[in-house]
Amino acid sequence: MKVNGKHYTSVWMEGTTVYMIDQNLLPFEFQIYKAENYEDVCHAITSMLTRGAGSIGAAAAFGMAQAFIQASHNQYISVEQAYQKLNATRPTARDLFAATERVFNAGMKSVQHAVEEAFLIHHEYIKAGEQIAALGNGLIKSGFKIETHCNAGWLGLVDWGSALAPIYKAAHFGKDIMVWVDETRPRGQGARLTAWELQQEKIPHKIVPDNAGAYLMSRNMVDIIFVGADRIARNGDTANKIGTLEKAIAAKTYGIPFYVCAPVSTFDMKCPTGKFIPIEERPQEEVLYQTGIDESGHLHKVKVCSPESEALNPAFDVTPAQYITGIITEKGIIRPCENEINFCN
Repeated sequence: MKVNGKHYTSVWMEGTTVYMIDQNLLPFEFQIYKAENYEDVCHAITSMLTRGAGSIGAAAAFGMAQAFIQASHNQYISVEQAYQKLNATRPTARDLFAATERVFNAGMKSVQHAVEEAFLIHHEYIKAGEQIAALGNGLIKSGFKIETHCNAGWLGLVDWGSALAPIYKAAHFGKDIMVWVDETRPRGQGARLTAWELQQEKIPHKIVPDNAGAYLMSRNMVDIIFVGADRIARNGDTANKIGTLEKAIAAKTYGIPFYVCAPVSTFDMKCPTGKFIPIEERPQEEVLYQTGIDESGHLHKVKVCSPESEALNPAFDVTPAQYITGIITEKGIIRPCENEINFCN
């Protein structure tokens, strides 16, 4: 995808340096973060400077490759320790663990194998996004009003994206569409990132409060819903950004198709159901404070809640498979059903 006419991916590697678009500064500032070593990559993932399951996976893959490069020059750097540190950055996103494992195993052969595997993972995410775009576009009719939650655009999957990929493809085909963008509290990934991406692509959209989804559905103002995923259990239960479950329940009530978009790397076949998916709890400050710009364009962090109150901040919830119409992957559309998942013909 392009920013100001120049093509970017959300994360990439040149030489021994990993580059990432700083998502914490968007949409107010566009800056590139340079991760000189795997510790910098760990910081970027933990602080949500880079986010989205696929982009986390790609960043972790490059970080693991960096660890092998560093260890080849410094006997005091342990690739095993780097592997553990990278895996500890975000507990819910399955892509992170899949990526570090692949690069770690490749690095046992040679440093070059580790680097090549990391670049292969990066490429696979791009191709997966393209395929998800093509399959999802077939579900969109001209005139559709589409709702999405959190950000699962190209920022979240290296390029193209997952949940936004079908929307981009539909727009490229000239379909008349409009997107309802859930603001996605507390980090505002929808209001800040999804809206910014759609603005770059000049796709009509409106930001809506997180709790407006059921209202829109009840008024026949939503035709289809696309969301991303951070981990999918073997039975099709899906973990995604907190608030997704509420949208799925409302969609089921009002008969609106609810699709999860994710590459197959997001599936955790060792996890039987959503009950076994670890849910990350993030700092309460993310709920109590918000960051924005004033009239002069300066960024400020302000407290927006009762000064003496504390907050609970689960980052994800799990949507049971029964509420999911289908899971769009690069391999095909999967229908969750009872105790297993099957690819559609």
